[in-house]
Amino acid sequence: MTQHYHDPADLLQLKRMHELAPTEFEAWLNLDKIVGREDGAIPHKYRELMAIAVALTTQCPYCIEAHVRAAKRAGASAAELAETSFIAAALRAGAAATHGAMAMKLFGDDTPQTA
Repeated sequence: MTQHYHDPADLLQLKRMHELAPTEFEAWLNLDKIVGREDGAIPHKYRELMAIAVALTTQCPYCIEAHVRAAKRAGASAAELAETSFIAAALRAGAAATHGAMAMKLFGDDTPQTA
């Protein structure tokens, strides 16, 4: 047995999880169908690019792999994937900066007081 993160064999545990919590598993599984919809207002290719941006932000290697493959099948280009990656990076950087502002608030004001 390996003890590494993101071991592809980990996905075999999903069968066990399905057996242990079938209702919850099916509900979770059905969520992914939202991304693959062909009949929504947002075209499938853009749904997959959005899913990639979220997967890059949450850093889920399984989601990245699945949605990159699906986006390619849906007609996404390498340029669209590159732009999606940088959009996700920009949002993640923005979150770090705004959380930094919150950290500054929590730190308090350390401006020296003059008499």
